[in-house]
Amino acid sequence: MKKFAVVLSGNGVFDGAEIHEATLSLYAIAKKGASYEIFAPDIPQHHVINHITGEEMDETRNVLVESARIARGNIKPLSEFSGKDFDALVFPGGFGAAKNLSSFAFEGADCSVNPDVEKAIREMVSLGKPVGALCISPVILAKILGDVELTIGQDTGTAEAIEKMGATHTMTSHGEVVVDKKYKVVTTPCYMLDATIDQIGDGASNVIDAVLELT
Repeated sequence: MKKFAVVLSGNGVFDGAEIHEATLSLYAIAKKGASYEIFAPDIPQHHVINHITGEEMDETRNVLVESARIARGNIKPLSEFSGKDFDALVFPGGFGAAKNLSSFAFEGADCSVNPDVEKAIREMVSLGKPVGALCISPVILAKILGDVELTIGQDTGTAEAIEKMGATHTMTSHGEVVVDKKYKVVTTPCYMLDATIDQIGDGASNVIDAVLELT
């Protein structure tokens, strides 16, 4: 049985992991006969957003604790991740990938990446194991790997930032995946496009299929 590590960035599209993308990725992994463990960095969340009003709230939360809501409590700090224990690594999207796992939402191509996130990605690449990324999370791979081919869909501003980091961006539509065979990186746009939940399910399923083919 193939084993995936799934990295979350909180709980909720505007300040954490996109819940549909996270849940449907986990579903696809299980449906295809593989297993998973869930991780998140044990760090303060950049900020907390009211998901009704879109306004910032005057409170603080922890990325690991918030991610545990999606994981139903079965989660580990990303600092405990070891690539030798897994066949693949997957990053669902949501603004948490650009606010908590990296600073892309604020600094674009000049962003930094959380050290545990970078360590996990570099370790998997060095072991020749695949990494999947959905929605906005491919920007993290662009920052770390540089000359990698990937997609975030059709947003020209984000695509330009990706190419500024040295990566090659490919325009895609719903459910389409881009596979970089050199790094074994698989990406799909999901909610970077105006999408419905069934289209998110298609994208998540297609990413997991492509990742499994590379294991």
